[in-house]
Amino acid sequence: MKKTLNFSISIQAPCSLVWDMMLGQEGYKVWTAAFTEGSYFSGSWDAGSDIHFLAPNGNGMVAVVEENRLHQHVSLRHIGEVSNGVVDTSSAQVQAWAPAYEKYTFVDLGDSTEVTVNVDTVPEYQDFMQSTFPKALNLLKALCEGQLPHRAA
Repeated sequence: MKKTLNFSISIQAPCSLVWDMMLGQEGYKVWTAAFTEGSYFSGSWDAGSDIHFLAPNGNGMVAVVEENRLHQHVSLRHIGEVSNGVVDTSSAQVQAWAPAYEKYTFVDLGDSTEVTVNVDTVPEYQDFMQSTFPKALNLLKALCEGQLPHRAA
C-alpha cells in the first residue's frame, strides 16, 4: 500500500532562486545526486507535459506535470517507468503503484523559502526515501545558499 511521505526545509534564499535551482537542469543534477549520481530529467515542467526522471543509464520514471504555479507549487503524477529506452505505463508491475504523486510547495518568507515535499511511495522504497530525501533537500539548501557550485560536476 502506498504511503505519502512529507519533508520540508527552510532555505535562506529567495523563492525564485530556490525554484530555479530545484527545477532547472543543472541544479536538479546537484540535489538529486543524493538519489542517483548523474540523475537528470528530459521534458518540460509545464502543466500537462510529460517529464522523464532518469538515471545515467537512461532508466527511470515517467510523470505528467499536473500543476505548475510559478514559484509556488508543482504537482507530478507518476505514471510509469522507462527501462532500456521503453516507456511502460501498463504492466502489472507499474499498475501495482501507479499513479503516485509528488508535490513541491514553495512559500516565500521574505528572507527565506520554505520548501515542502509530499511524495507517494510503496513499502519497499519507504526507508530509502525517508533517509535520502532529507539528504537531497540539504544539497538543494547548500546549493541555493552558495555552499555548492551551481553546476553539476
